[in-house]
Amino acid sequence: MASLISENFKFIALFFRSKDVMIFNGLIGLGTVASQTAYNIFAFNCPCSPMKNYLYGLAAIGVPALAFFVIGLSLNRNTWDVVSECRTRKCRKLSVTAAFALLGSIVGRAVVAPITWSVISLLRGEAYVCAFSEFVDPSSLDNFPPTKKIPEIMARFPCKDVPAPFMNYSRVIERQLQYESQLLGWLLVGIISLTVFLLLCLKHCCSTLGYQQEAYWSQYRSSEQALFQRTAEVHAKYNAVECVKSFFGFVALENQEKELLETCQGIKNVIPRMEWNRVTGVYMYREIGDTPLYSRLNKWDMYTKELSV
Repeated sequence: MASLISENFKFIALFFRSKDVMIFNGLIGLGTVASQTAYNIFAFNCPCSPMKNYLYGLAAIGVPALAFFVIGLSLNRNTWDVVSECRTRKCRKLSVTAAFALLGSIVGRAVVAPITWSVISLLRGEAYVCAFSEFVDPSSLDNFPPTKKIPEIMARFPCKDVPAPFMNYSRVIERQLQYESQLLGWLLVGIISLTVFLLLCLKHCCSTLGYQQEAYWSQYRSSEQALFQRTAEVHAKYNAVECVKSFFGFVALENQEKELLETCQGIKNVIPRMEWNRVTGVYMYREIGDTPLYSRLNKWDMYTKELSV
């Protein structure tokens, strides 16, 4: 049963890796929507106090979005490829166009969750109502009772904790602020959608590759990364087995691990740091003599074969 569950998870992971990145972005968006909804239901609690409302409301919209953005940058493999490229090669082989395309890809993936959070927050309106209720102009409300504590009264409307003479204006103020919030939310959706469409058009217009070859390149990179990670895991385990066996004189392996390591004949025990650096870092599509090179590993493999001839 455990092996069956494991195989099913592997199949699902392979399925999603083989599909377009839009599926992954969609899953991130759905997860963000669920998180935002749960936050508004269980954790959002407007302080209903002048200035505290403003800070709390903006923080509820902006701080989680910023946190999602930083997490998105941290989890993106391309981010660390850029860091490695700058560290090992000082970005000398990275053109302005390639850098712009790569940074656009990194930021594009990282902003999915922040934008989703911000848009859902604005469409729901609770945080916006909390943040801007104290700034509502009483003169825009018909027959609003005169009072010297306008900011204090206005700040208490999100909690519906106002004196009796002002209770009739609670729904009016809430509706006005929700209108503004949702308008901003839909404007943000429209601007982002148009921007994404224009950037995709620009990407395909500037690309030297046809649509089919770009799809192949994407599939190659996905397959190479998955195979490289699985092989690196086995290679690391093999080296760990050798070291543990050298120390204890034996090593406790499960049957599946024994069968796996028995196939590792002719394995490289040590890979020099220079070789790791050659296959690590940023790589954009290149050709040598009409031969496509899809990655640093692909380039390293071709040069290695040429030198061995």
